[in-house]
Amino acid sequence: MQTRRTFLATLTAALAAPAFAETKKLGIRLGFDNFAVRAMGWKAAQLLDYAAQLKCDTLFISDMESYESLEDTALREVRKKADDLGIGLYTGGWSICPTSVRFRKTWGTAEEHLRLGIRVAKTLGSPVYRVVLGAMEDRQTEGGIRARIADTVKVLKACRGAALDAGVKIAVENHAGDMHSWELRGLVEEAGKDFVGVNIDSGNAAWTLEDPQDVLEILGPYTICSSLRDNMIWETPDGASIAWTAAGEGLMDWKKYSARWLELCPKVPIMIETIGGFSKNFPYKKEGFWKDYDKRPEALAHFEALAKRGHAIPGFKAEGPDKKKAEQDFQKGELERSLKYLRDIIGLGVRV
Repeated sequence: MQTRRTFLATLTAALAAPAFAETKKLGIRLGFDNFAVRAMGWKAAQLLDYAAQLKCDTLFISDMESYESLEDTALREVRKKADDLGIGLYTGGWSICPTSVRFRKTWGTAEEHLRLGIRVAKTLGSPVYRVVLGAMEDRQTEGGIRARIADTVKVLKACRGAALDAGVKIAVENHAGDMHSWELRGLVEEAGKDFVGVNIDSGNAAWTLEDPQDVLEILGPYTICSSLRDNMIWETPDGASIAWTAAGEGLMDWKKYSARWLELCPKVPIMIETIGGFSKNFPYKKEGFWKDYDKRPEALAHFEALAKRGHAIPGFKAEGPDKKKAEQDFQKGELERSLKYLRDIIGLGVRV
């Protein structure tokens, strides 16, 4: 029979023990893409302060407009601040496909833009410069997505020497439904894996009617950067609707995803780019939809399995006397919930 002394000792030990076992750390660095908090209008220095506040390991500044200046002297100050805070910098820009519907001449020609981005990345100490091809509308342009891929590969190859000399790899994103995962894999292999890789986006993965887990299987070996978020997907009469959510609030199995990440691209940080508040319907059951997409029955079946598990969720509309603040609070809330979930439940992040 248990004595009073041993009973009290057992009770004391039980009360002192944590209610839940501590989450095992996976050793994957955790950070965010600044587009997640775009409503703040912050420049690089403010973004770094916020990243430090959130105890992030990395910060992905995915647009050129977030720097006060692109002069090397100014960029070196940003790099020094990041180094002082112990935050790894990743950087990026926009479309380098000169024939894309999303191409802008802000930084000159596509080749001029890419060469500028390589210089910026080198000066900041970023291992990559993220670019995009375009968007799903490019699938409907003359020659279709294959023609746009060919135009992008041409620009990449023209800048191969500059990238190799700088020690910077070009990370091409699966962006806004422009390329299926297998199409992006083909682009990387055609351009050259020695200097081109992938910026993987789990939200955009759903916009090509693919399961983000399948996309990781295909693109994980090529992944050198990331912009991730969760997805809620549900059936509609003509197809399915997709809403992007904070991590842990959608259909993704983050434990499974992170475990595979460790096997495929363990040195790449997981960086969160929440873009919530709306949904988009994809009428893939209508005649004619697939003329612009590559229909692969097995991939579609996995996507449809997600849709059967999902449910419609409400959107977000900034209301009240200060709509700007409401939008800012919404964006910060989505990002901060994501980071907390991934750190506390999944075990991401290496900073104490």
